Amino acid sequence: MTGAVAGIEGRVALVTGTSSGLGRRFAEVLDEAGARLVLASRRHGDDLDLAAKLRDAWPVACDVRAAADREALVSQAVEHFGQIDILVNNAGIAHSGPAEDESAEQWQDLIDTNLTGLFALTQLVGRHMLGRGGGVIVNVASPAASISLDRYGLAGYGATKAGVVALTRELAAQWGGRGVRVNALAPAFFPTATAGFLEDPDQVAWILSHTPLGRTARASELDGPMLFLASDASSFVTGQTLMVDGGWSCR
Repeated sequence: MTGAVAGIEGRVALVTGTSSGLGRRFAEVLDEAGARLVLASRRHGDDLDLAAKLRDAWPVACDVRAAADREALVSQAVEHFGQIDILVNNAGIAHSGPAEDESAEQWQDLIDTNLTGLFALTQLVGRHMLGRGGGVIVNVASPAASISLDRYGLAGYGATKAGVVALTRELAAQWGGRGVRVNALAPAFFPTATAGFLEDPDQVAWILSHTPLGRTARASELDGPMLFLASDASSFVTGQTLMVDGGWSCR
């Protein structure tokens, strides 16, 4: 991790899906860089524990699929901190399996969480940012938006993440002239406390066979890309999807 970062220190960052995994890591990284945090997830108890370890964090229970939760999240964030400068849309779910077996319920849950919930929250925060004349939005996408991760069937998941990438471009085009930048981060398989991606030797061998860098990712290797997109270091960057995949997508 790093110390205070220009364009992040003192700013308010709302991060969704912070109770575990990458969202928790993003919150910790932004906190160390000097941001004030709004933590948002369905597992509110985990966010309360995380908030106690951070400098200045406000946890809010939120299911991004629920309109009332989204509205309460934004209103409480603004009431508590007075503003939202950075939005990290990290909350998401995944389902893998053959496309012919993916149920309507699984498909709908992916759409509601990964795409509809993300867009609806971004609308709310975007209106706030546009009213203030600026802000930064980082959407968490996936390499599955543009390539097939052939070990898995990710029809619905890939479709939602492709939607996130397209939405990132469109919002960047619409809002750039009014001071709001929108980019996406697309990480491959990163180790987290809740993911077992790198504990299965067969899985690791499959990852290595697709990764030009010839190794798996370290957790810290997503910190810099997140800080880049969330800070003034990327002040002339918008509408882009940054692949952090060890070169997987270049094959």
